[in-house]
Amino acid sequence: MDSRYFRSLALTAAPGPAELSRRQFLKLTSLAGSGLTLGVLLPGCAPAGKGPDTAASGPLSMPFVRIDPDNTVTVICKHVEAGQGVWTGLPAIVAEELDADWSQMRAESAPAQVPQYGNFAFDPKGSVQGTGGSTAVANSWNQLRQAGATARAMLVAAAARAWDVPPAEVTVSSGVVAHAGKNRKASFGELASLAARERVPGEVTLKDPAAFRLIGAQAQRLPRLDSKAKSTGTQQFAIDVTLPGMMTAVVMRPPLFGSKVQSVDASQARAVDGVVDVVTVPRGVAVIGRDMYSAKKGREALKVVWDESGAEKRGTAEMLRDYRALARGKDAVVAGQHGDVDGTLAHAAHRIEAEFEFPYLAHAPMEPLTAVCNLQPDKCEIWAGCQFQTIDQMNAAAQVGLKPEQVTIHTLAAGGTFGRRANPESDYIVEVTSIAKAVGGKYPVRLIWTREDDITGGKYRPLKLHHITAGLGKNGEVAYRQRVVGQSIMSGTPFAAMIKDGVDPTAIEGNAPEQYDLEHAHVSWTPTKSPVTVLWWRSVGHSHMAYSKEVMIDELAQAAGEDPVAFRLKHLGKHPRHAAALKLAAEKAGWDQPFAKQPGRGRGVAVHESFGTVVAQVAEVTVSGDKISVDRVVCAVDCGIAVTPDVIRAQMQSGIGYGLSAALHGKITLTGGKVDQTNFHQYQVLRMNEMPKVIEVHIVPSANPPSGVGEPGTPPIAPAVANAVRMATGLKLRSLPFDLAAARAAKA
Repeated sequence: MDSRYFRSLALTAAPGPAELSRRQFLKLTSLAGSGLTLGVLLPGCAPAGKGPDTAASGPLSMPFVRIDPDNTVTVICKHVEAGQGVWTGLPAIVAEELDADWSQMRAESAPAQVPQYGNFAFDPKGSVQGTGGSTAVANSWNQLRQAGATARAMLVAAAARAWDVPPAEVTVSSGVVAHAGKNRKASFGELASLAARERVPGEVTLKDPAAFRLIGAQAQRLPRLDSKAKSTGTQQFAIDVTLPGMMTAVVMRPPLFGSKVQSVDASQARAVDGVVDVVTVPRGVAVIGRDMYSAKKGREALKVVWDESGAEKRGTAEMLRDYRALARGKDAVVAGQHGDVDGTLAHAAHRIEAEFEFPYLAHAPMEPLTAVCNLQPDKCEIWAGCQFQTIDQMNAAAQVGLKPEQVTIHTLAAGGTFGRRANPESDYIVEVTSIAKAVGGKYPVRLIWTREDDITGGKYRPLKLHHITAGLGKNGEVAYRQRVVGQSIMSGTPFAAMIKDGVDPTAIEGNAPEQYDLEHAHVSWTPTKSPVTVLWWRSVGHSHMAYSKEVMIDELAQAAGEDPVAFRLKHLGKHPRHAAALKLAAEKAGWDQPFAKQPGRGRGVAVHESFGTVVAQVAEVTVSGDKISVDRVVCAVDCGIAVTPDVIRAQMQSGIGYGLSAALHGKITLTGGKVDQTNFHQYQVLRMNEMPKVIEVHIVPSANPPSGVGEPGTPPIAPAVANAVRMATGLKLRSLPFDLAAARAAKA
C-alpha cells in the first residue's frame, strides 16, 4: 500500500481521545521536510531540581520509550508486527540514539491513539494510525531518533545532577552511564526514576550516521526481538486470546459476490451440541458455539437462501473476454502521455504488441483473519492483529453505536497480512463487533475465519489486463502505448478522493514512462465494475505493472540487438538510483561473464522502484519440460540508510518468495461467479523446495533516509524469471501464473 492512499482519510478520520493535558503532552514538534511529528510524553515530570543520590523505583516513561527499573528499554511500536520485523527495526533506531545495549531492548504495541501514534506518512497531522505502504521505519525514523536521543539526554542529566558533575563529562555506552573522573557508573534502570524528574530538553543532538553502532550498513547483526516467542509458541496471536465465558463464531458468507441473505433456517444448526446462538449479520449468518468445532458443525447444518439478483455471475474467462474487448476499444481515461506515440509506432523499425493477463490473487497469510470482541454498554474492547487501528476503531464504533474513543484496540502480532488486514470497511473487525452486538454483549466473542473462508472470502488483488504496443524508431527512440483494464481498488471507498482526473493511482503506478526515459509514451486505464471485492496486495499496482514493463523493455532490448542491462541503463539517465541498483545486481551476478549455454538454462534481469525503494534482480533458471526451477537470484536494493540490514535481507528474500509464489502458482478463478479454489491444495503457494537454492541480497550504500522494504522485493522477481525463461527457451510468457504449455501452443 502506497502511503499516498491514506492521506485522503485525514478528512474522515475521527478525532482522538480527549485532549491530553499540557503536562502529559509536552509538545508536538513538526520535523521540517519529513512530514513527521514527535510527541514527547513524560507523565509526572517535575521541574528541574537536585535529585537524591539514590534512585527510586519508578520508570522513565515516554510515548515511544519506557525505561524500567529492571534496566529493560521498551519501545512502544505504533505499527503492527506481521513478520516484517518492525519489532526489531523500530527498537534499533531508539537503541542507537540511546546508546543502549541490544540485550536491554523490548517491544510492545502502542494503543490505538491519534495523533500520538499516527502514521505521519499517511497524514502529516497524524490523524490515521496504521501500517502499510512500507512506511513503518520510514515514517518513524526521525520520530524515534528524537525519542531515543531525548531519553539519553535525560539519563545523562540525571546522572550529572546525582554525581554533581557537568553533563558534558558523562558518557553513555552499551547501556551504561558513566563518569570516568569520579569512577561512577549506573545502569539505565538505576537512573530511570531520577531521569523522569528532569526537564525535557527542547532540542537534542542526533548522532552523525558515521557514528552509528547498531544500525546502518556497518552495523552488527541484531537478533530479532520476536524470534524467541515465535519459535517457542509463546507469542500471542488473536486466536490465542481467551476471556472468561468467551464463545467462538464462524460466519456463513454468500457463495456469490454481491449476494444478500434472503431467508435463514437455523433449526438444525441450533440443534447441534455446543451451538449457543445463530444471528444474521451484515455479511451473512454467524453461528456461535462453545468451541470452534461446535460452531463449524452448526454452520454446516445451517440453511440459507441467498438473494442473488445483484451478484456477479460471470466466470473469470468471461470477464477477461470483456476486458479484451475494452482494451481494443477507445481509451477511457488517459493517465499520461508525451511525445508522438502514433507517429513513431507507424514508422517503427521494430514493433512489439502484447497482451498480459493477471489473475485475481488472494493474500493468503498464514494466520487467517481472527478477532476477539468484548462488548459492554459503554465500551468495546477488541483484540486482533490490526493493521489499520484508526479505521478499525471508527468502523467498530459505528457498528455498535459508540464513539471511537470508547473502542479500545489491543494490537497483537499478526501472522502475515500483505495488506489484507487493512481494508476501508474493516470487514473482520466489523463482523466480530456486529456479532457481539447481535447477542447483546452477553459474552465475549472470538471470530475465526477458516482457511476456506479466507481463500473464498474476497479482497483479492484485482484481475487485470494490459495491452501494450511498443516500438523502436529509426533513431532508436522508444514509443510505448499501454492500456490497462481492471477494477478500481479505491472507487467507492474513503480513498476515492485519491482518484484524480478519473485515474486510480493503484491501477497504473510504476508504469514504464514513470521509470524509464522514454521519448514517446501514452498510458490509459479503463475501469471495470464487479461485485467481486478487491484490495491492495503486496506492492499493489507495482505487482503487475513491473511485470509487463520489464518484460516489454527486455523484448525491446532484444529487438534493438542490445544487452538487456545496457539497454536499460541507456534509458535510465534521469533515474540514477535505478541505474546504481541495476549495476550492482549485474556486477554481483557476474552479468559481464559468459553465461553457460546449457539446454534449458537462462538468465534474466528486472529493475523497479516502489515505495521509495529501488530493487534490481537477476534470476537464473532451469527449464525442464513444463517446469521452471529458479536456481539463483541476485538482488540489489537501495532503501536509504539500512536500519537493520539482516531484516532488509530477510524482507527481500520474503518478497522474492511471495512474488515467485504468484508467478508459478497463484490464481483465483471464478466459474459462474463462484470461486473455484478453497484451500492451499488448489490455491498453491510456493513450497520450500521451490525456493531458489541461492538468494544473494546486496544493499546499495546510501545516506538517504530509510524507505520501504516490506513490499519492493516482490515486483521485479516475476519479470526477471520470465526474461530468463525467454532466454532459455524463446517462449514469451504473457500471463501469470506461468504456463509453458500454453506459451508453446501460442508460439506454434
